Amino acid sequence: MVSIILFAPLLGAILAGFTWKLIGEQAAQWISTGLLFLACLLSWIVFLGFDGEMQQIQVMRWIESGTLVADWSIRLDRLTAIMLIVVTTVSSLVHLYSFGYMAHDANFKEGEVYRPRFFAYLSFFTFAMLALVTADNLVQMFFGWEGVGVASYLLIGFYYRKPSANAAAIKAFVVNRVGDFGFALGIFGLFFLVDSVQMDDIFAAAPQLAETQLGFLWRDWNAANLLAFLLFVGAMGKSAQLFLHTWLPDAMEGPTPVSALIHAATMVTAGVFLVCRMSPLMEYAPQAMAFVTFIGASTAFFAATVGLVQNDIKRVIAYSTCSQLGYMFVAAGVGVYSAAMFHLLTHAFFKAMLFLGAGSVIHGMHHEQDMRNYGGLRHKFPYTYWAMLIGTLAITGVGIPLTTIGFAGFLSKDAIIESAWGAGGAGYAFWMLVIAAAFTAFYSWRLMFMTFFGTPRGDRHTHENAHESPRVMLVPLGVLAIGAVLSGMVWYGAFFGDHAQVNRFFGIPTHEVAAAGEGHDAAADAPEAGHAATAEGTVASGTAAAAGTAPEGAIFMGPDNHVMEKAHEAPVWVRIAPFIAMLGGLAVAYLFYIVNPALPGKLAEQQRPLYLFLLNKWYFDEIYGFVFVRPARWLGRFLWRRGDGNVIDGTINGVAMGVVPFFTRLAGRWQSGYLFHYAFAMVIGIAVLMTWMSISGGAQ
Repeated sequence: MVSIILFAPLLGAILAGFTWKLIGEQAAQWISTGLLFLACLLSWIVFLGFDGEMQQIQVMRWIESGTLVADWSIRLDRLTAIMLIVVTTVSSLVHLYSFGYMAHDANFKEGEVYRPRFFAYLSFFTFAMLALVTADNLVQMFFGWEGVGVASYLLIGFYYRKPSANAAAIKAFVVNRVGDFGFALGIFGLFFLVDSVQMDDIFAAAPQLAETQLGFLWRDWNAANLLAFLLFVGAMGKSAQLFLHTWLPDAMEGPTPVSALIHAATMVTAGVFLVCRMSPLMEYAPQAMAFVTFIGASTAFFAATVGLVQNDIKRVIAYSTCSQLGYMFVAAGVGVYSAAMFHLLTHAFFKAMLFLGAGSVIHGMHHEQDMRNYGGLRHKFPYTYWAMLIGTLAITGVGIPLTTIGFAGFLSKDAIIESAWGAGGAGYAFWMLVIAAAFTAFYSWRLMFMTFFGTPRGDRHTHENAHESPRVMLVPLGVLAIGAVLSGMVWYGAFFGDHAQVNRFFGIPTHEVAAAGEGHDAAADAPEAGHAATAEGTVASGTAAAAGTAPEGAIFMGPDNHVMEKAHEAPVWVRIAPFIAMLGGLAVAYLFYIVNPALPGKLAEQQRPLYLFLLNKWYFDEIYGFVFVRPARWLGRFLWRRGDGNVIDGTINGVAMGVVPFFTRLAGRWQSGYLFHYAFAMVIGIAVLMTWMSISGGAQ
């Protein structure tokens, strides 16, 4: 069954991409979409029926070179099952949504066939993502990792006639290669030290790696910390974390279904999945995990500040994605991997719905994306309005404080903020996330108020002809709305409830221990994890890892990891802080865009430098352009003009124009055409040969 889930999208990509001329354009779309829905159905069957016991399913022998053995195998555990439903559900709904959105695309000439290619790219992307999340070794994971990168390049640059789309595709590809280089170095280092790329072997060796020094660049490093850091560099690129985030907003140049697929639940969550998958190694790398926490908190704050002033509806949601990914990395960084996966799951539903809802507005507004040209659209787009309202309630965290009743984001985001407090009290990560929660509420409600409330702005003709999207685009919104409302309440206990429930869900064996302290004594020889939280059952896993066996369960929290316990003991003010922050953001947005719409413009004029700083995204693109892009272009021009032009071409042309003609003319004079000249040359040659043989003694 899992093999069908993995390879069904690949089959759909092949049929849509290479046989559409034989089976027809419509058939190619239906077949690729039908295979995705088949994979989605089977994924839910696997997820709901999974008993928590990890399975390894070998598909084929793949790579064998010396001690490097990387078979193509499927690792089926709870992490895999979660990612299967996330990837296939969003992808199948995006396929269906694309029937309406891509029906008459203005970016292509009339009669031009582009839909089979688009659906083939979508299906190939899904296959690569599934290959990544089902990998049982790092080489197989890297194959899916790079496959996702190639597919995203094709999808972001799908409008190949637009220079901006081509530039965005190249930018995404290049920036991701920076992160992927770190990921590759991490794989090389693990193979060098462990002599294996199999995950079970790496997990079992994690305690030894924590006690090993590895020479790299200018000094020796702790192996576990260095390798965990390198793996996280790969995650930073794929999940658009601070410093490697610049590709994400520009990726909006692709069609809106691509934005939903890449930025909601699939490609950008690969980095979070990687950190959670490698939790047995991460738990023994406290310095690397502190860095993960810092970058995640900083990204959540940075992206939220930029989202405050963006006017493109898709860019607002893109920066929202970047910010929410920061939340997930904070949860993983403090060692509560289940909370990171919880937010990954709930975020997939409401963020995909927000992107597809934005696409519905863009489609009905004749591809107008500037919110300053919207206004009063809730009557034109009644179904889209209610879907996006549900998504906004979910992402801003609306619910009943101190209970488990609320929209999806209310429960998963609060779990992360409480985990941040449990790890470090009211420190940097905690406050950055609370402030980001306030900003999230502001820019989310700003989007709703500017789009659906107030008076129409912009082109009058566009507003008069605005229309609700076809049913094929609205059905996915309805399905995702159900997830945005219920997913948090349904799975809160499994991801962030009592320890026994979390252990059962993630397949961690539960063992009776008198207290957490005894579990710590039992594994006293294990390196200190540096951050804290574990359930009762993880004590045995920690002890097993210290003894040199692979930890059981989809995630691993070391014996000194008590963050989840402390998070459940958070005081009331910590638990209600994100709710209060949300109310503050909502109140300010209501004041700015409903009560006094002129106030934002006045404030922007009064605080012009700050406004431009945020509008220009902290000038990261300009800084990178000055530090990296301009020197690279200068070097390229120098090598082209001086190296290639003057040295290479100059040398070749000099030889061709000077030396070669000289010898050509000289040789031409010898070819006179007279027989006595040739006979004379032969006599001279024989005389020279005989003289040489006489002098050298060769005649004796």
